[in-house]
Amino acid sequence: MMFLAVHDVSKSYGAISVLNDISFIINDGDRVGIVGSNGVGKSTLLKILVGQEEVDAGTFSFAPSIEVGYLPQITPDFYGRTIQDLILESVGNLRQLEERMRQIETSLSTASEERTAALLEEYGHVSTRFQDRGGYELDYKIDTVLQGLRISYLPRTQAVETLSGGEKARIGLATLLLRSPDLLLLDEPTNHLDFASMEWLETYLSHYSGAIIMVSHDRQFLNRAVNQIFEIDEYNHHLKRYEGNYDAYTQTKAAERTKWEEDYERQQDEVKELRKRIRETARQVGHTYRAPRDNDKYARYFFAQRVDSTVSRNVRAAEEQLKRIEANPIPRPPELIRVSSYFRTEPIQSRVVLSATDLTKCWGERCILSGVHVTVPPDARIVLIGPNGTGKTTLLKILMGLETPDKGEVQAVTGARIGYLPQEPTDLDSAKTVLETYRYGQIGYEADFVAKLIGYGLFRLEDMTKRVAQLSVGQRRKLEIACLMAQGPNVLLLDEPTNYISLDVLEAFETAILAFPGPVIAISHDRWFIQRFGGKVWELVDGKLTDGS
Repeated sequence: MMFLAVHDVSKSYGAISVLNDISFIINDGDRVGIVGSNGVGKSTLLKILVGQEEVDAGTFSFAPSIEVGYLPQITPDFYGRTIQDLILESVGNLRQLEERMRQIETSLSTASEERTAALLEEYGHVSTRFQDRGGYELDYKIDTVLQGLRISYLPRTQAVETLSGGEKARIGLATLLLRSPDLLLLDEPTNHLDFASMEWLETYLSHYSGAIIMVSHDRQFLNRAVNQIFEIDEYNHHLKRYEGNYDAYTQTKAAERTKWEEDYERQQDEVKELRKRIRETARQVGHTYRAPRDNDKYARYFFAQRVDSTVSRNVRAAEEQLKRIEANPIPRPPELIRVSSYFRTEPIQSRVVLSATDLTKCWGERCILSGVHVTVPPDARIVLIGPNGTGKTTLLKILMGLETPDKGEVQAVTGARIGYLPQEPTDLDSAKTVLETYRYGQIGYEADFVAKLIGYGLFRLEDMTKRVAQLSVGQRRKLEIACLMAQGPNVLLLDEPTNYISLDVLEAFETAILAFPGPVIAISHDRWFIQRFGGKVWELVDGKLTDGS
């Protein structure tokens, strides 16, 4: 069954085109992952489908009676509502279906024969929808979803606005899943999930009754949860469909890239050869002509005409072939992101770069850090893991000096320049341009700053004058990374560094982190990143830090 049809949808913001003639169809059972560079319009496409953005051209339509559910990348605050309010609101459609079933059952007892057939048909339709959406085990489903997303510990009477950002995000996802819409639109659903929650969500979505379109940077999640990849190209802004999961997509893309490069080089060689042939054909053919020995004037004229005719015919053929190529040339493959200019810094010559003793931090009666000790050598590669809300971010902020512990102290070696990447890209001045934000606090020429920004592979020349307010969340993340590199840190503290970054930038940034000469501590739930990052694993549970490596 077809759920959604999108035909030639285009969207621009001023002179900036983000979507160009986007067309696709979503059927029941489709699990689609949308990928593409930051700012190409992945989130915009979802917003268009739920009516939060208008199209400039094209159309889209949903099948009759299809219910659509949307999880935005930035979670709303849900002011004035409790967790229970949101749960009751989310299951309201199931209650309506249940009420309609009861009404039909009552009507059947007094209906005429003609009316009975119509009522039975409607009852079959309504009861099927009720069953497919888990209506017969609703209470069990509520408990299962809350436990799966690790938020069952929260009192249902608690106001949502008092929760942490991660808790709000998981409440938003839980209430969306409880609605059980026919089509799920998910924008970065794994950003605030720990390992257990991600694995639960993968399993839940793989058995979901309906269709799913999701934007995600989590490669392992895409591998396990989708059966199609939609890529939005950053250059022509078209959408291209790939069968299979993320691994299948990357293999196909690599093969396409290799073929594109080979075809481009082959065509360039052909163009050079044709131009050379046009220049040299006359001379080459003319040199093959030898005058008749009997000096017959007619023979000389006859052979000269044949030479001219051959030259003209060969030149025209080469020119025609060249025109055909130039009318529709194979475009030059765009440069892939380079990481050579990332994090130019010297390693620290010290046995211990960063240390902390007896760190304790409490919020009211709850102590999230209790006598924590930290020792960071100069070559450290440390992943900090633990369930959400256990104090991982607080620990990094204390090491960075952004928060003060209730007890204990932090010491950094002389010369340590700590670079910190926060979990959320929210500390940027929305009124400043990309270039102004990057060069803030630095001395130098504007042209040099532009060259550095472009050299990182994170922004293009036309991005320099964009205001931060115009950037997508992913583009803001890239700007934070650029500012981090500009600081020239020799110690890195990274809080969910892979959040919001598009997959092309992500893999380049990971390479830069791996090559970083100083110590790195990273909070991450990205299983692919953790596996590639290697190093020690520190786990924070119940206020205690354990070395699980």
